[in-house]
Amino acid sequence: MRALYCGALAAFVAISGLTKAQSSKKQVAEHHAAREKLIGAWHLAHIDSPGQDGKPTDIPQLQGMLIYTRDGHMSVQLMYPKSTNALSNEYVQNGYEASFGSYDVDEAKHMLTHHVQGSITGALLVGKDLPRVYQFTADGELIIRSARPDEH
Repeated sequence: MRALYCGALAAFVAISGLTKAQSSKKQVAEHHAAREKLIGAWHLAHIDSPGQDGKPTDIPQLQGMLIYTRDGHMSVQLMYPKSTNALSNEYVQNGYEASFGSYDVDEAKHMLTHHVQGSITGALLVGKDLPRVYQFTADGELIIRSARPDEH
């Protein structure tokens, strides 16, 4: 899940932000609207992953899915192309990433936190909280980036 959790996962939706001038009732309604937009199965459209030189590189033919349920569960799976099947790290085992757990949304901060309960890499990722900054674009995509400076 290194690429999904570490890189800029692009995939999906659009949303309006909250402002401090809004009433609390309107903020609550918009909060629920933003959370609702996350619900569903997202297909990976693009991912930037740091190359050997530290600069972002595109991984062609990467396939992935990220699922958020209404009751607060998440699941993510990525399958790397055969050319990278030997890839293994904290998130990836033999070219495959998979984890599941729960998630929380802090719309005011545009933060999303994945609470990993299970992972293909076992204890390397289980029990970790993975904070993410999310953004919805006007053309219907969801962009997720790691909020941790130690993740690339």
